[in-house]
Amino acid sequence: MLIGAGLKRSEHKKAEILAAARDIFLKEGYADAGMESVARGAGVSTATLYAYFPSKAELFRTVVVDSVRTMAEPVRESAKAIGDARARLTALSRAYAEFFATPATRAMFRMVTAERRRFEGVADHFLGAARESLGGAAIQVVRELNASGELKVDKPSWAAGQLMGMLDHATLVLGLSAGDEVQPDRPVNQIAEDAVETFLARYGTA
Repeated sequence: MLIGAGLKRSEHKKAEILAAARDIFLKEGYADAGMESVARGAGVSTATLYAYFPSKAELFRTVVVDSVRTMAEPVRESAKAIGDARARLTALSRAYAEFFATPATRAMFRMVTAERRRFEGVADHFLGAARESLGGAAIQVVRELNASGELKVDKPSWAAGQLMGMLDHATLVLGLSAGDEVQPDRPVNQIAEDAVETFLARYGTA
């Protein structure tokens, strides 16, 4: 019982450190982020911080890997939505569009891209995991709707990419070009619904 409680406290403290580190890395960038600032943000001593993460590089790697796992969870969950093709595609598209309209998501993609030369392996892992999580969810939904006869597509991966492409431009690309906080002129839900209507006009069988 005591061991279990100790492990829970340790995991909780690690989560607090990662949350503080992510905020500081996103605001200041890798080069300007200090381990002392992370320790203060997490409410721990620098000795405790280094006990969990021996170097800033290791902390950065862990932040990136942990972020892509947790940030994309709503999109993965949206693939479990039930209903007809319109309902399922709309749930997926809304989650996907909201993901890329979120300032923290855009900032994370910007930071990882900026640090690619220093952390090439980390950047490759981040982008690969993001593609697997986001693209995988979209492909799953398209495949299932294709199998049920609600869509007619030859290559589910291509069709899923077309749907995501319609959402990328109005959300992620806008943020990366105009600023992380900038939001589309149209509501995100409307962008998602319009993309689904265009997609169904091309691939829907109803």
